[in-house]
Amino acid sequence: MSRIAVIGAGAWGTALAISLARRGGHALTLWAHSPAHAEELVDSGENLRYLPNFVLPTDLTITSDLVRATAAADIILCVTPSQNLRSIMEQLAPHLTPDQVILSASKGIEDISFLRMSEVVAEYVPNPFGALGGPAFAQEVAAAMPTAITIATGDEDLGKSMQDAFTSTSLRVYRNEDIIGTELGGALKNIIALAAGVVTGLDLGSNSAAALITRGMAEMTRLTIACGGRAETIAGLAGLGDLVLTCTGGLSRNRTVGIELGRGRSLPEILASLNGKVAEGVRTTTAALGLAANRGVEMPITEQVAAILHEDKSAQSAIRDLMTRPGRTE
Repeated sequence: MSRIAVIGAGAWGTALAISLARRGGHALTLWAHSPAHAEELVDSGENLRYLPNFVLPTDLTITSDLVRATAAADIILCVTPSQNLRSIMEQLAPHLTPDQVILSASKGIEDISFLRMSEVVAEYVPNPFGALGGPAFAQEVAAAMPTAITIATGDEDLGKSMQDAFTSTSLRVYRNEDIIGTELGGALKNIIALAAGVVTGLDLGSNSAAALITRGMAEMTRLTIACGGRAETIAGLAGLGDLVLTCTGGLSRNRTVGIELGRGRSLPEILASLNGKVAEGVRTTTAALGLAANRGVEMPITEQVAAILHEDKSAQSAIRDLMTRPGRTE
C-alpha cells in the first residue's frame, strides 16, 4: 500500500484523488490551500468550487496543513498551478525525507526563471522525481471514463512502481524516461490550445484548426529537442495526445479562453469568468517565449498568442500575420 498526498484541491487534484481511491490500496490525503476550502470539502463531501457532482471518498483525509499532509507520504503528488510550486517547495523542503517521491502533475513553465517543474523542485531537494502527463480532463477521470496518461521518471524501477500505483480499470498508465519532453508537452500544448480557441472564436473553419494544431506541434517539438527532450515524447500521449484533447475538447479552459478572445472579449473579463480556475497557457506563453529565446528557437504561433494576450493585438491581425509569413519547407 502506498501513502499518497495530493497537493492541490482543484479539479485535477480532486479527480486524481478520486481515481486513486477507486483503484484502492492507498492511504490518501488531499491538501487544500485554504482552511475554508478544506472545511467546505469535508462538510459537503464534494468539491463544489472546482469539481462539483462527484462524491469524495469517505476514507480520504482532507487538510489545509501542508506539513501534516505530506509527513508520512511515500508519494507527494503536486497538482498546484505551476506558478505556485516554488512556494510549496519552500514550505516542504525542510520537512521532506530523502526517499519521498515528488510527482508533478502541474503543466506549466515558471515565470521569469523559465524553469520546468522538475528544475524548480531540484533547486530545493534531490528527491526522486516524476512528471505526469497526457490527455486527461478532470471530469472524465473522476467519472471513470477510460483515460491513458504517462509518467516520466529517470529511474525505471520508480517508474514501474508509480505506474502500478496509478493504474486502474479506468486509468491506463504508460511510462517513459523523458521528463523534459513530458513536462514541455504538457506546458506548451496549452498555448496552442489558446490559438485553436481563437480560430474557433473567429469561426475560421476546420482547415484552419487542423493547420494550427499541426504547426503548433512542430513548435512544441522544436523547443523540446532544443531543451534536450525527445521528439517521440511529443508524438505520444504527453504531446500529441494532450494537444489534440486541449485544442478540441469542450472542457478545455485554455481553448475556452481562446474562443472568447476570438470573439473580442478582454482577457481580464475572461479570466474573471473562470471563477478561480486557472488557464495555464495564459502565463506559460510568456515563459515559453523566454525559454525559446534562450535556446534560439522560432515559435511564431506562440509569439502571436502572446501579442493577443499581452499587447492588445486583434485576433484577426494575428491570424493574418501568421498566414503571410515568408514561405518555407515543411
